[in-house]
Amino acid sequence: MNIAVIGTGYVGLVAGTCFAELGHDVICVDIDKEKIKILNEGKVPIYEPGLEELIAKNKGKIVFTTDFDDAVRKSTVVFIAVGTPPKASGGADLSFVENVARGIAAAAKKPKIVVEKSTVPVQTCERIIQVLDCNDGDNNGKCIKHIVVSNPEFLREGSAVKDFLNPDRIVIGSNDENARKTMEELYAPLKAEMVFTDIKSAELIKHASNSFLATKISFINAVANVCEKTGADIAMVAKGMGLDKRIGPSFLNAGIGYGGFCFPKDVEAFIRISEKNGYKFKILEEVQAVNKFQKENFVKTIEDALWNLNGKTIGVFGLAFKPNTDDMRFAPSIDIINALLKEGAKVKAFDPEAMERAKAILGDKIEYCKDMYAVSEGVDAVLFLTEWKQFVEIDLDKLKKLMKDVFVFDGRNIFDPIAMRAKGFKYESIGRL
Repeated sequence: MNIAVIGTGYVGLVAGTCFAELGHDVICVDIDKEKIKILNEGKVPIYEPGLEELIAKNKGKIVFTTDFDDAVRKSTVVFIAVGTPPKASGGADLSFVENVARGIAAAAKKPKIVVEKSTVPVQTCERIIQVLDCNDGDNNGKCIKHIVVSNPEFLREGSAVKDFLNPDRIVIGSNDENARKTMEELYAPLKAEMVFTDIKSAELIKHASNSFLATKISFINAVANVCEKTGADIAMVAKGMGLDKRIGPSFLNAGIGYGGFCFPKDVEAFIRISEKNGYKFKILEEVQAVNKFQKENFVKTIEDALWNLNGKTIGVFGLAFKPNTDDMRFAPSIDIINALLKEGAKVKAFDPEAMERAKAILGDKIEYCKDMYAVSEGVDAVLFLTEWKQFVEIDLDKLKKLMKDVFVFDGRNIFDPIAMRAKGFKYESIGRL
């Protein structure tokens, strides 16, 4: 099948590459000429395990271009996979989606199946249909009726390729039988369970899913705060909860809160779209409040232990919002580091993949180290903010020797408290004494 994917961010690039792996002919389009140049050189502008190798493997099945019109005309199915960043109001900025829809309408000479894959608020596809209907500019006034499908993505950064090729489910929102059959054929090689529904329900499934996962994270973090007050162990509480099949163990890891582009943006957007339709989503407002508190409380814990932050040197392990990605968007490290700097602390940091993206955000306000041991040299304390494998496997004896003082603040509960204190560290974690 001939497919065009508009947008080569995390979603579009992974989707396009994986569709090529499934045997389809794919054209990936982006307005960023430099990004397309990088892709045509066989490189990948984002860090995502396995993606570069898969692109190389499918070199004959995937094309990268800035020629929007040509890609649309050559394709049967056109995926919209552009960004929907948050506006100042908190709602999703859908201008990129609208521009793509207008471009499809102007370029297409025949009816297309237009698949909305960007994360968007419910009722967005209605607007796309309005834009597409009779909005062509080169068809002699003849109206072309395109079919719009909602097909939300459920990819986790750091395991996006695996998630695409081994999905829990594939959601397809459409009332058109031919479109459903086409989408079924498109995904058939995956042999995954398909959920066929109306468009609005498909749109809501995405926001509801991410908001629920964010709620689960904030809930366990709130419980961790109670554990700290009462002397309970959040690791044991989470284990006992997670063994209940109705709850499950996923997303019950207490820490400094969620980050990344999806959860913060989608929770806020879901609150706004609910409010717009007459419902105040108070649960999600509290989810946001807990997430904000986790970072603030972590900084307070550091300040209480070190007494004064002014003039102290602090080493930071991990800048990306999670391991196996270079994504710094809404990373908890940003707020934590800025809070430390505001109090006069000096910060040294290392991340295996996110250093360049961190520099674009934090500039020269911090020192960027060549490796994780350079972070430790002469510091008053170290913070573990991202659970990269190499941090989990760090030589603790070497770490201790390099440090000026031995305060360790574990924002991801990587280490065992008893073992750390037995080694002589002044150790603090989340929800464990």
